[in-house]
Amino acid sequence: QVQLVESGGGLVQTGGSLRLSCVASGRTGSTYAMGWFRQAPGKEREFVAAISWYGGRTYYGDSVKGRFTISTDNAKNTVYLQMNSLKPEDTAVYSCAAGNIWRRVPTGVDDYNYWGQGTQVTVSS
Repeated sequence: QVQLVESGGGLVQTGGSLRLSCVASGRTGSTYAMGWFRQAPGKEREFVAAISWYGGRTYYGDSVKGRFTISTDNAKNTVYLQMNSLKPEDTAVYSCAAGNIWRRVPTGVDDYNYWGQGTQVTVSS
């Protein structure tokens, strides 16, 4: 089992920045992919970004390319999501996910085995 705990969400104005953190614990040695997803009220869960735990390969959703950056600190078992130039449409609950396989296109919910509880991000206009 892998446990994931997110932090860093909050309220920010349009154009502002936030950095989300996700700390992984438990059997992290079998984790090869870390991802961020988001879900706004009344909408389906949306892929945001993913990173390979070993090697640092990254993949981004089209709506966040050029604004968000995913990174890891392997020594701290932590994955970050730096979010810049935030827009009201970025408002959602952001969840961290861990997967046992790194897929060539790691955007599917079913690609991940473990999920955090989520952290709310609200961008005011």
